[in-house]
Amino acid sequence: MANSSSGMYVNDECVLKFLELKSKRNYRFIVYKINDQTQQVVVEKLGGPRETYEDFANSLPPKECRYAVFDYDFITAENCQRSKIFFVAWAPDGARVRSKMLYASSKDKFKRQLDGIQAELQATDPSEMSFDIIKSRAL
Repeated sequence: MANSSSGMYVNDECVLKFLELKSKRNYRFIVYKINDQTQQVVVEKLGGPRETYEDFANSLPPKECRYAVFDYDFITAENCQRSKIFFVAWAPDGARVRSKMLYASSKDKFKRQLDGIQAELQATDPSEMSFDIIKSRAL
């Protein structure tokens, strides 16, 4: 599907894998990237259900932008098992300006393709998406 503001397309696999994460819980996280040659958002990495938040954070390149989703499991104060799906817009300070602009202009339309996002984080360095921030936003 085309993104009219940036000319970006979303590969069908992006939505399919997100639906698997949401309903079947096949993945802990998904990292997406914009392929410069095809002008498509594509799946770059799938994190298995046993992978940790640290594995997820380490999957984001230090000098390149990415979109990602992370399925956070937690137990409420009432002792109920819950899950919250986070959308992360990763735009590190060291990324190229053109890349940051492309990811920023495509973000909202891409995120709308992923029905079921419950929280969003925008991060320019790892401290802005620390596990403590995820935990605090989940409650």
